[in-house]
Amino acid sequence: MVRLSPLAAFLSALLTVAPALAQALTVMPVTIELAPRQMATTLTVFDRGGTETSFQVRAFAWSQNDEGADRLAATDELLVSPPLGTIPAGGSQIIRLVLRRPPVGREASYRVLLDQIPPPPAPGTVRVALRLSIPVFAEPETRATPHLRWRVDPQGYLIASNDGTRHQTVRNIVLRTHAGDQLKVEANVSPYVLPGATRRWRIVGLAAASALGTTLRLTASTDTGAIGQPVSVGAAR
Repeated sequence: MVRLSPLAAFLSALLTVAPALAQALTVMPVTIELAPRQMATTLTVFDRGGTETSFQVRAFAWSQNDEGADRLAATDELLVSPPLGTIPAGGSQIIRLVLRRPPVGREASYRVLLDQIPPPPAPGTVRVALRLSIPVFAEPETRATPHLRWRVDPQGYLIASNDGTRHQTVRNIVLRTHAGDQLKVEANVSPYVLPGATRRWRIVGLAAASALGTTLRLTASTDTGAIGQPVSVGAAR
C-alpha cells in the first residue's frame, strides 16, 4: 500500500543540500478521464532536459480513507505499456493505458506514477529524481454524478463527504462567519473528493465560531459549477 500526502499527490521530488541537476520530465495530459465504454488511452512523456532519461511507470488503484488521505494499492485493472523506457534529450514517449474491465455502478479511480530513474551523478553533483502522479478516472456506462455533503466539526475542520458516484474537484474555498469575517482554510490539500470518500480542510481561527449549530457561509468552485451554501458546525448537510 502506498500513501500520498496532500503535497505529494501530484508531484514529488527527492532533494539534497548538494548542488542538484534535474532532467525536466513533463506529461500530457495531466489528468485522464475515460468516457463510458472507453477502454484505452495514451499519455505522452516529454524529456525537456539536455540528456536522455530513463523512467518507470506503474498503475495503482486510488482510494481515500476516512480522514481524507489518499491511498494507492497495486492493481492489475489498469495496464501500462511500456512500464520502463528511456527518452532521448528533447524526445518523447507515448505510454498506452488499457482497462481490463469496465467500471460498474460508479466511477473507478486510479493513479499512474511516473518515476524518473536518474543516472549516476557526476562528481560534485547529485541528480533530482522526479515523481509525477497522474489521476485517471473511468466512468461507468450508467450516469455518474458527484454529491457532496458539507459540515464543519468543532475541532476545526471543513468536511466534504461524497455520497455520489463520481469524483468532485473542489477549489477556491472561502468560508465566512455570520458577521462576514473570512476564515483561513488550509490550501495545501488535494482538491479531489472520490465517490464514497471524505475530504477534510483545516480551518484557522474557528474558535470564535465553533459553537454547535453556528452557521458559516461556504463558497467554492467545482467541476459542476460554483458552490454557495450555509454550513453548520457539527451538523451534516
